[in-house]
Amino acid sequence: MVGTLRPGSRWAASTLGRAYAYLDGVTLVDLDQRDHEGWAAVLEGLRPDEVYNLAGFTSVGASWGAAETVAEANGMAVLRMLESLRAFRDRHGWAPRFFQPSSSEMFGVTDQQPQTENTPHHPRSPYAATKSFAHHLTVNYRESYGLFTATGTLYNHESPLRPAHFVTRKISSGVAAISLGRASSLTLGNLDVRRDWGWAGDYARAMQLVLAQDEPGDFIIGTGVSRSLASVLDLAFSSVGLSSASYVTQDPALMRPADVASLVGDPTKAREQLGWEPSVPFEDVIAHMVRVDVERLRTGVEESAAYLQP
Repeated sequence: MVGTLRPGSRWAASTLGRAYAYLDGVTLVDLDQRDHEGWAAVLEGLRPDEVYNLAGFTSVGASWGAAETVAEANGMAVLRMLESLRAFRDRHGWAPRFFQPSSSEMFGVTDQQPQTENTPHHPRSPYAATKSFAHHLTVNYRESYGLFTATGTLYNHESPLRPAHFVTRKISSGVAAISLGRASSLTLGNLDVRRDWGWAGDYARAMQLVLAQDEPGDFIIGTGVSRSLASVLDLAFSSVGLSSASYVTQDPALMRPADVASLVGDPTKAREQLGWEPSVPFEDVIAHMVRVDVERLRTGVEESAAYLQP
């Protein structure tokens, strides 16, 4: 198995140490997903059976200040990957199966709760708009060129590998610091937003199942359960025997220019066609993330096999 990593990326510097527990048997090669020639060379040299495009700009909030970068990394890079797959197929008579991870943020402002594979997109951030673009490209290259290109619209999937600026890691690391007496409060923005949260390992399993099908398709990957951010806070604090009401403050400056109030997926198609269901209760996911952050603060050790499963 081979994975790619953008040279000098912030992810490489801050997260790779924590990821080593997951990388047994994985060879890493340098590749910026925006490098069309580099991607074509990797594709030609490795000739993989499957490609999972997990690279990209992933922060909804930060995308407002980096819209052009987001468009390149999440949109045009996918177009170039698909073009390379088409050219590879024309040269060799076959092409790897391709998985594009779409985002629930694509649905944006929607009256349909829960969302299905047929819910129209109404993106409300540069990040969401580029993910919608890439999603439709992936469908288009399947329908136009007969490539095995599939999508999974992944609702929020969490693990201790989340970077610190994501809200769930901000919560788990903040609660860990408070529980150890190293912080006295946790400041967040809108606590009323509702999302469909699950365990990242379950979503990785779903991706594999999508590419294992006889025919390519598009799937909603979520738990089907809507939770408010306030309830996630309650879970995190209760896991260390504390009450969120005593420690959480809100800052209007942390509100997004156009926030999405509620997103929850309908995973019926994934359950019926893939045989997929989430296996880890979200309560266990949050408790696990807090527990790992407590150990990080206590020991200063980033790499740990304890990250693998709640």
